[in-house]
Amino acid sequence: MRQFLIQRGTLPVIPNNPTRKHPHPFNRPFYRERNLVERMFCRLKDWRRIATRYDKRKDVFAASVYLADIVTWWT
Repeated sequence: MRQFLIQRGTLPVIPNNPTRKHPHPFNRPFYRERNLVERMFCRLKDWRRIATRYDKRKDVFAASVYLADIVTWWT
């Protein structure tokens, strides 16, 4: 699977299991950025309105995400 993704131009950014016999290379700086994005989504999912997507219109949903992001950043 990893070779298929590399042939498509995708860079692997998830590190290997430490017990793996033949580790695959990965891009450490990209992994750190990916981790920041994952933590941001985790914080947004603390807001029930965002996690369950109550809003049907995308502009109202985007406004909710912006508001939650601002409050999360502020605290």
